Amino acid sequence: MPSFASIIGNSPALESLLRSARVVAAADVTVLITGETGTGKEILAKAIQQESPRANKPFVTLNCAALPESLVESELFGHRKGAFTGAFFNKEGLLQGCDGGTLFLDEINSLPLSIQAKLLRFLESGECMPVGETKPELVNVRIIAATNANLLHKIKTGEFRRDLYFRLDVIPLELPTLQQRTSDIELLAKHFFDYFAKIHGLPVAVLSQQTIESLRAYSWPGNVRELRNLCERLSILLAGKIIDPENLPHEYLAETEVIQSCDFILPEQGLKLDKFEAELIYQALVRTNGNRSKSARLLGISRDALLYRIQKHGLSSH
Repeated sequence: MPSFASIIGNSPALESLLRSARVVAAADVTVLITGETGTGKEILAKAIQQESPRANKPFVTLNCAALPESLVESELFGHRKGAFTGAFFNKEGLLQGCDGGTLFLDEINSLPLSIQAKLLRFLESGECMPVGETKPELVNVRIIAATNANLLHKIKTGEFRRDLYFRLDVIPLELPTLQQRTSDIELLAKHFFDYFAKIHGLPVAVLSQQTIESLRAYSWPGNVRELRNLCERLSILLAGKIIDPENLPHEYLAETEVIQSCDFILPEQGLKLDKFEAELIYQALVRTNGNRSKSARLLGISRDALLYRIQKHGLSSH
């Protein structure tokens, strides 16, 4: 299972996150990990488990979006024979199965409201009530939840319980996007090239410096997962070669060219830069429903820079 040492990168954004994660791991508290798809939320959850007092206990994952609502409660809490049609035997839930360990609830924003209430009860008391049972069981399980959705927006629309959010969000951990840590691309690519060369039995491919700069200019909508997939593709097709920009798939070069050019022309009468900046930030926030990480990526700045500018212009982040 991965530890913090296996999380590749030394960018300020990543190092800040890992400092907080180490504190969280030792404190054995409930954790909420946020971040875009492909940023590595499950890897971080496993690292927290590995460096916690529960390291030698079970680590179980449930994708809350992968099960129909009718099965989520039984999967989490278990059920007793005859509790519902098709319940032909007693079934242990994931919570009982990882007693003493950690349950990772991915895409927790997809958890039905009725189950959110029951999860909140478990977090507050440790009581686990199987479907069809009349007496609760006490289990000792740490919950690590993750989401790529804006839970505050979900709370406003009535899709997520406010009390559960605050119970989960003891110490917030937000994974930076790859665009927020482009200085890590070279390290990550080397790691992936070494890994895929080993498992496929091929010579190691290498990125030229010009290619590294091209990849740093790309927006990476799929984040680290997208970079990993690209490296596997290049490792197989260009094994042992030095990879130049022209060897990259067209979509990476096409976007780089767009980013490097600028079609905006300053009006003859000039403009008010502060007002123009505020309007661009407002439009980015509206387009992303207030998601600060996505807004920062649209604007080509870091999340911290965006937060500074939101405060500077007195804007609402929705």
